[in-house]
Amino acid sequence: MQNKKDLLVAIVGPTAVGKSEVAIEIAQKIGSEIVSADSMQIYRYMDIGTAKPTIEERELVPHHMIDIVYPDEEFSAADFQKRAKSCIKSIYQNDKIPLVVGGTGFYINALCYDYTFSPAGKDENLREHLKKEAEEKGADYLYNQLVQIDPEAAAKIHPNNLRRIIRALEVCKTTGKPFSYYVKMTKMGKSPYDLLIFGLTMPRDELYRRINKRVVSMIEKGFIDEVEKLLEMGYDKNLKSMQGLGYRQVIQYLEGRLTLDEAIDLIARDTRRYAKRQYTWFLRDQNIIWLDILEQGKEKIAAKIIESIEGKTRNT
Repeated sequence: MQNKKDLLVAIVGPTAVGKSEVAIEIAQKIGSEIVSADSMQIYRYMDIGTAKPTIEERELVPHHMIDIVYPDEEFSAADFQKRAKSCIKSIYQNDKIPLVVGGTGFYINALCYDYTFSPAGKDENLREHLKKEAEEKGADYLYNQLVQIDPEAAAKIHPNNLRRIIRALEVCKTTGKPFSYYVKMTKMGKSPYDLLIFGLTMPRDELYRRINKRVVSMIEKGFIDEVEKLLEMGYDKNLKSMQGLGYRQVIQYLEGRLTLDEAIDLIARDTRRYAKRQYTWFLRDQNIIWLDILEQGKEKIAAKIIESIEGKTRNT
């Protein structure tokens, strides 16, 4: 497309609402490609617990940003933005419309609104020094450092969130600017794209029923075996990826700290809470066109989105 702004379509919403099914329906009909915006589907070997599209679904429609890093690799929203933008560029070059699909709100916004991230890279020596200080003097010691250097950032970071405290101090010390400065730089601005963003919703009771059913289905599909295999491969239980929703509870079950029923109940409960946080995040974006999937059905919603896309392409 040779428009002043290229058309980007995003389909967002909480987990288990049916985003992938709608996106695949649309992509098949208009020849689009899907860019996943899910912070867990990036990891290889983590399939069942992340509810990745099946191999068959990926054969129907090309998917990007799935299985791109190993579970022990670091991957940030800035990394996501950079690689997803590259995928989108190649989709445009093939004269297709990209569909960004996912529930990780920060990933969605970083891509759709072109957030500016801190230029500070990783300073492993500084990180190790800060970690040692935390071990010797406690997390409070580092937190108090942050209070002195950047009180605005400290006010928004929990004193026990050592990972974020260390990152904030790292940015402050390596760039000479407060971490809060870069947080402000990532506020939503205008999209560099001709953006169409749709949010899928449904009544809370039905969404929670779907979440509960999905958790049971994941266990039946072999989720516990998947986690066991990851541990056998040498992936530490404390990795960020292994602390993801579902994985940490299964690990607790494998360690004998939870019964299977307790693990299932906890996964379902925490997933419901996560869905609520996703709604809260996306409701802040006034650009989102909300569609009730239970009321209208997958086919009708797909048709409405296609109609909006065709309306945009006709007018450009």
